[in-house]
Amino acid sequence: MESSHKVIGTLADLARMAGLSTSTVSRALAGNPAIRRETRERVAALAREHGYRPNVTGRNLRTGKTQAVAVILPLGHEVGQPVSDPFFITLLGHLADALTSRGYDLLLSRVIPSDDDWLARMTDSGRVDGVLIIGQSDQIETIETMARRYDPLVIWGAVYPDRVQCTVGTDNRLGGEMATQHLLAQGRKHLVFFGNPDFPELGERYAGFLAAHEANGVPAPAHPLPVHLTPNTAYATIGEFLDAGNSVDGIVAATDIIAMAAIRALHERGIKVPDDVAVVGYDDLEIAIHATPALTTIRQDIGAGACAMVDLLMRRLAGEKTGSFVLPPELIVRQSA
Repeated sequence: MESSHKVIGTLADLARMAGLSTSTVSRALAGNPAIRRETRERVAALAREHGYRPNVTGRNLRTGKTQAVAVILPLGHEVGQPVSDPFFITLLGHLADALTSRGYDLLLSRVIPSDDDWLARMTDSGRVDGVLIIGQSDQIETIETMARRYDPLVIWGAVYPDRVQCTVGTDNRLGGEMATQHLLAQGRKHLVFFGNPDFPELGERYAGFLAAHEANGVPAPAHPLPVHLTPNTAYATIGEFLDAGNSVDGIVAATDIIAMAAIRALHERGIKVPDDVAVVGYDDLEIAIHATPALTTIRQDIGAGACAMVDLLMRRLAGEKTGSFVLPPELIVRQSA
């Protein structure tokens, strides 16, 4: 009689113990609904009891699937931006939850592009079934080229109707317009946009900033302040701007991180927020409500966006041709504006 604690090393051994064929046991372990639930549960219990672990490499060779998805952060424009950036962490957490619920592992890659092959090295590696990209950075043409030949690819970023790439993101132009309109409606006339419009999402937000000025018949400033996305560099640049004596009574920040850096710089110079200068951010990260004062911002539903990205990827893996998905922005009014 076999010991109930005997370690099982092969699928055939587990099948013999269960009194089933190897194909039935294999399908039971894979959760195949064609196998009765009672059988699936009995096989899983036997596998746990005897320490059996499926050979994932062998399964992948048989199925041609890796059950893994790459999540890439291309940092062509912000080489110093860490993975610990609050926006990245928030989106990554939601993506991980959505992928694991579908039975996929997440392979994270932070890339500083040095050539045009950085994306192909992942898509053609055989290590993953599909790719999710967070942000187009300054790599939109490389992404577009890949999107024309590699279907299981979904990007968080700006949506362009004339592009092939499948993208999820807010209506950034509308969000920028909403933030600016909120300040103009308060009678503020000397606004400045903090962010680098050379990059797709931020460029769309700046376009909304300009559109709101035009709609209200208010002259827009000649140039934005091209602030970096990392807190310390943003703070330093904003401080220099304020020390130069520029006239400003309202700030539209391209991100919440930039907005909070602005509030810090203003506070340290004795400039009151919102009495002297009102500040509006973009993202509505969890930290926004903990700022002092609490940050007025444009919310993009990052959780819904992550779910949409994974859903579109799964549909593309199944062979479906999908379009992009645009999330509606929402103005969240707190104490900073």
